[in-house]
Amino acid sequence: MNEGTAGPAATGTVSVRAPTDRMGPTLRDIAVAHAAAQGPAPFLIAPDNAEEPGRILSYAGLLREARALAAELKARGLGAGDKVALLMPNGYQTTSLFLGAMIGGFVVTPLNLRSSRAGLAYALDHCDCKILFASLSQAAQLAEALPLMARKIAVEMIDVDALQLFPDAPESFAFEPIDEKAPALLMYTSGTTGTPKGVLLSHRNLVAAATSVADWHGLHPDDRVLSSLPLYHINGQVIGTLAPFLSGGSIVAPRAFSVSTWWRDVETYRCTWINMVPTIIAYLLNGAAGAPPRRFPQLRFGRSASAPLPPDHHRAFEESFGVPVIEGMGMTESASVVFCNPMQLERRKYGSVGLACGVEAFVADAKGHELQDGVAGEIRFRGPNVMSGYYKSPERSSEALDPEGFLRTGDLGFRDEDGFFFVTGRLKELIIKGGENIAPREIDEALLAHPGILEAAAVGIPDTNYGQEILAGIVLKAEMSLSEEELRAHCFTHLGPYKTPKFFAFLSELPKGPSGKVQRLAIAENWQSRKFE
Repeated sequence: MNEGTAGPAATGTVSVRAPTDRMGPTLRDIAVAHAAAQGPAPFLIAPDNAEEPGRILSYAGLLREARALAAELKARGLGAGDKVALLMPNGYQTTSLFLGAMIGGFVVTPLNLRSSRAGLAYALDHCDCKILFASLSQAAQLAEALPLMARKIAVEMIDVDALQLFPDAPESFAFEPIDEKAPALLMYTSGTTGTPKGVLLSHRNLVAAATSVADWHGLHPDDRVLSSLPLYHINGQVIGTLAPFLSGGSIVAPRAFSVSTWWRDVETYRCTWINMVPTIIAYLLNGAAGAPPRRFPQLRFGRSASAPLPPDHHRAFEESFGVPVIEGMGMTESASVVFCNPMQLERRKYGSVGLACGVEAFVADAKGHELQDGVAGEIRFRGPNVMSGYYKSPERSSEALDPEGFLRTGDLGFRDEDGFFFVTGRLKELIIKGGENIAPREIDEALLAHPGILEAAAVGIPDTNYGQEILAGIVLKAEMSLSEEELRAHCFTHLGPYKTPKFFAFLSELPKGPSGKVQRLAIAENWQSRKFE
């Protein structure tokens, strides 16, 4: 049912105290506290559109729907800790099921809508889910994947426009006990090589991550975020959903990102912050090209993560829209939170992912020894938001976590003298040409300095003379035309001859994972198999 109003959220804060027999609160404790303190206040607002006309879910409604889901699953033989998979686009019902399952004590596994049929079948087999909730829009994708599975599961097709999925739980119904160590979320990473890894996160991990975000950005019940990032990715789950949930604020969550409705939704629903990735920023900038600057006084800040934000785009966005952008970095293995730039604008550093946020972090050499500031190596970190390991994969877990519990990220970067971290690339994506290490991001930023380029990503491809040569994937802005000669001349000026790409692939879009992160290795693989021809 629709709940609450679309006006500002309730004022005041909610204190969530843990019972004396455990260390910290669970997501259920937080839901119960909010429902008692500000039950009618809106938690989720689904914007008006043709598919989902302006539905609102209150905090009291969220807890009621979580109880209804738990009662339904219990009637079907599921108990606390059992896996519940979701294959659904963003929306009212998806958010209710996503949070409701965890509040009920189940482990939710949101599945990537862009998965291949083999990838989807693998995740459904590996996660051990007892039931899958899938939207009618995913029926064809699911029909191709289910025959490839090695086991049978219950499948419930969901009409996302239904007013209520399950009957209210009886008054006598009680949740099964859980504590902060109980698993809550099983997410599959979207790597470009090998089988996906299942990241198992507990209530403690998720609450710690959401608390770090809420504290860092000063979130409170009056705050409202616009976030279109998918609920099958950790950014949309933790930054866009759990951080507002923990702080008692509200979310405006359209089904998908749209340049034409983004700023309309900001103004209509009086959002106070916006959750973005660099791709969204690039498209918003392109949509505003040639228009006078716009201002949104109620917006406190925007947040960008999931991929490095080019400094030129960062500055241009702030100039065009008057919204300060706080860049950060996260990983699925850390429930999305690792680094973030300060909220104090005078302390931010363009091009940096920021300071350690809720974690201990350092830069390591190949043997795991800490490097001096300014020296590049692998970034490692640990904290209460970091997973204890990969699901059913002790070998991969031991590879990812060192003996002291620090996560080996695979990200290359350095820390400066002020404690700010800079990411220069991935270990697997580092270009090694003639024995020289070249960070792909340096080439990306040089290409993005050209006014005709919307997106760019450089990657190494095999070469008999140099070991690797440089290939750049290019997406041009609408109605723009550039030749390879023009691009090469531009790169010569900004990069010099050695770092200038030898090859250019003109694409309609760059291959990306669900977070918006560019999959460079896919560009190289497609080029080598000549899928661009």
